[in-house]
Amino acid sequence: MKKITGLLLVFALSMSCSSDDDSRESSNTNTNGNGNDTEETVTYDPSAQLSFTPCVNGKAGYFDCNGFDLISHIPLSFFNAGSANDSWGWTDPMTAKEYVLLGLSNGTAFIDISDSENPVYLGKLPSASFSSPWRDIKVYNNYAFIVSEGENHGMQVFDLTRLRDITNPPASFEMDAHFTNFGGAHNIAINEDVGYAYVLGSDSFSGGPYFINIQDPLNPIDEGGYGLDNYSHDAQVITYQGPDTDHTGKEIFFGSNENRFVIVDVTDKANPQNIASVTYLQTGFTHQGWFTQDQRYFLLGDEFDEIEFGFNARTIVWDLFDLDNPQFHFNYFGQTSSIDHNGYVKGNLFYQANYAGGMRVMDISDIGSQDIFEIGYFDTYPLNNGTSFDGVWNVYPFFNSGNIAISDIEKGLFIVRKN
Repeated sequence: MKKITGLLLVFALSMSCSSDDDSRESSNTNTNGNGNDTEETVTYDPSAQLSFTPCVNGKAGYFDCNGFDLISHIPLSFFNAGSANDSWGWTDPMTAKEYVLLGLSNGTAFIDISDSENPVYLGKLPSASFSSPWRDIKVYNNYAFIVSEGENHGMQVFDLTRLRDITNPPASFEMDAHFTNFGGAHNIAINEDVGYAYVLGSDSFSGGPYFINIQDPLNPIDEGGYGLDNYSHDAQVITYQGPDTDHTGKEIFFGSNENRFVIVDVTDKANPQNIASVTYLQTGFTHQGWFTQDQRYFLLGDEFDEIEFGFNARTIVWDLFDLDNPQFHFNYFGQTSSIDHNGYVKGNLFYQANYAGGMRVMDISDIGSQDIFEIGYFDTYPLNNGTSFDGVWNVYPFFNSGNIAISDIEKGLFIVRKN
């Protein structure tokens, strides 16, 4: 989510995180599934943990759905926080257990979902400074790296293997290391191939990427940054193996930079080189994007275009056959007018957080022919699909089990799975 100058987003978040939300979502209707028109009232209890609920006739209990079952739900009230935000995942290489790392206004929660129908809230790492609606988490080499826009927060480092030994949850954790060469930051990206973190939207390098060597996770090393392409809101950084052989093996930064999409060679941290910087029509706020598996196409999201231009959730698809000359491929417009937020590719599926529209899942197997289509969804905010900052902030689809973690701003954590 963009940090908006002024009061607009503060107001939106305060409204979405207020107790009024629970009363506004107190009931919904659901057909009884026996073929007649009888309806039953289904309520959402913000204090109740939910277990497996199949998606039947477009409903999983209170929630709208298509093709995805609710496996479990831990409400925000369990985490003693004002709101939830980002999320990521970790699979223990020793035990194969899966864990969700859930960003909260006042810290980071760790949830064991190895028994996905009965998740266990293991504990919380408190924020390193003040509470903030913005927190971001990534993982490298069994460590979590956490940033927040809270003043003087820096980067927290947490050893995830400590989660193996929690006997009396929920615990209150302390961080294992603290990098304080910057204050607040909006986001963090990590290239796990080489062990570098890229802090984004900080108070250094004009908000551009801050390079941190994390190969020794407990002793991060400052290696400078890049500030020539404006503020970076989000990024994917990869060791490039795509179709443009001029850049094979290079470490490439793909940045969503407010009003443009930028590509930078960051192999040499002392001398990063801009490869390309492109704009597009009807720009609201260039927010976040992700590559297809073959590193040919990049799916870019704009957080404000639905509000400012009135069309359905738009994904801008770029053809990056030639990194030096990105080509606009086409616009994909979703099924609702809700605002698209973070999106990720796994195989031939694109999983997208769509705020009030919930999680939307698209088939991108024929993206080269400009063909993307929705195959399902799980909507944690069934009141409407409008352009409000309510509902789903992030989805994490990378667990081998097929479990998908959804972080909802007002409601907490959902685990869903394709049925």
